[in-house]
Amino acid sequence: MTATDQGPDQATDQTTIQVVPVDRPGAFHGHDLLGEGLIWSDRQQALFWVDIIGQRINRLDLDSGIVAEWDVPDMIGWVLEREGGPGFIAGLRSGFATITLDPFSCVPIGAPEPDLPRNRMNDAMVCPQGCIWAGTMNMDGETPTGNFYRLDHDLSWTRVDSGYRIANGPVLSADGQWLYHTDSALGRVYRFAFHGNGTLGPREVFLDFPDAWGSPDGMTIDSDGGLWIAQWGAGSVSRFLADGTRTHCVALPASQITNLAFAGPSRDRLFVSSAADGVDEPAGGALFEIVGSGFRGCPTPRFGG
Repeated sequence: MTATDQGPDQATDQTTIQVVPVDRPGAFHGHDLLGEGLIWSDRQQALFWVDIIGQRINRLDLDSGIVAEWDVPDMIGWVLEREGGPGFIAGLRSGFATITLDPFSCVPIGAPEPDLPRNRMNDAMVCPQGCIWAGTMNMDGETPTGNFYRLDHDLSWTRVDSGYRIANGPVLSADGQWLYHTDSALGRVYRFAFHGNGTLGPREVFLDFPDAWGSPDGMTIDSDGGLWIAQWGAGSVSRFLADGTRTHCVALPASQITNLAFAGPSRDRLFVSSAADGVDEPAGGALFEIVGSGFRGCPTPRFGG
């Protein structure tokens, strides 16, 4: 379907919403070349995200406001917390890896695409069953060699879909019925029926973005069932209902908006990442907080392995 607005007032009303750039005290880098992969850690009471091109993991401690950084020896698309072990599972250009931060270690798990050396990991999520769902893309963002994988607790992986140019933003609906996934290069958001046993229904087109809305990038879900989508090239994030109606649109002072996540003990703080690569913008690559959205996020599962 083509996305529709509830109406101009509903889609653009920001009278109670503010966008605040997040200061990054303690960090050497004030901006990200390509910020991505925002996740909230209840265990650490911290927000994590990565700089894909800068090959870096960032952590914002919400109590102190301090940002810590760790350099990674490869391009990194995401980190996701583990339930059954320390640290994280990470998606690198070279494949899946385990990462711990203090002390830092990065140990390869395996490369799902040894025959596609121009591909890299780009975005991922953990489902309530504790599996990771992760997409890949070609470095040029044009060649449709990207795939979609499920990583199971035993660290084995299965390819579940293919043919993506820029695989992005997997997220599960609040009721667990649908898995949403995008191809940013096509401006398209897909959905799959999510069966909970590691299988998906057929791929369906959920939304086609009009050109004025930029490209759909990272996504998150609020507890009321709203789907929030970062809009690369359009400097905004929007919220959609299950029928594709857009209810909110929040403008940000950077054009390349990449991802978003609810954070905090009550998951009522909404953070947004962006990219500086390829643009000359004062706020490009900054981390932002959207204050006063009135919504809360869903719990963040941890990988079961």
